[in-house]
Amino acid sequence: MKPRIALFDFDGTITRKDSLLEFIRFTRGTVRFYMGFILLSPLLVAMKARLLSNQQGKEFVLRYFFGGTPMAVFDSWCQKFAHSRIPAIVRPGALEEIRRLKQDNITVVLVSASPENWLLEWTKANDIQLIGTRLAIKNDRITGLIKGKNCHGTEKVRRIRENYPQNEYEITDAFGDTKGDLPMLDLAVNRHWKPFR
Repeated sequence: MKPRIALFDFDGTITRKDSLLEFIRFTRGTVRFYMGFILLSPLLVAMKARLLSNQQGKEFVLRYFFGGTPMAVFDSWCQKFAHSRIPAIVRPGALEEIRRLKQDNITVVLVSASPENWLLEWTKANDIQLIGTRLAIKNDRITGLIKGKNCHGTEKVRRIRENYPQNEYEITDAFGDTKGDLPMLDLAVNRHWKPFR
């Protein structure tokens, strides 16, 4: 019998709010948060109009708010955010389902377009495996670029297959809430669209 896994999107599925936006507000404050997005609004409009890719739009945001930040500082922010903010935005029903699946000896895997940096502490604390977007680092500083591809859409499937080969694992369940999650949901026996609401 193959080991069984369940796949979860994070932002909007497990959480009530987008963790990237919450992380920016947490680290930069409300005034800088709104000022930054006012300045970036033309780029965000271009992304919505599909003139920029999801990855390009995210990299503009990451560069603006975090480009050049020393890794030690960024890691400290991530740990504080994981402990103090993430629990407040997690949907209780999602945690109940994660516990239920683990009781059935199903490995829970979080597959997120958000950077792994601020998800890692939370997933460790909840005994969840993590696949997420990776940030590029140069000279021990955040560049604001993504290493490889944004973990979104078909890239989620590629990363899942890379870590959990199809012939070695059974994907019992997948949980998601956006079009970018649909390719991942198609891998599972049981597909859960916008659960826990």
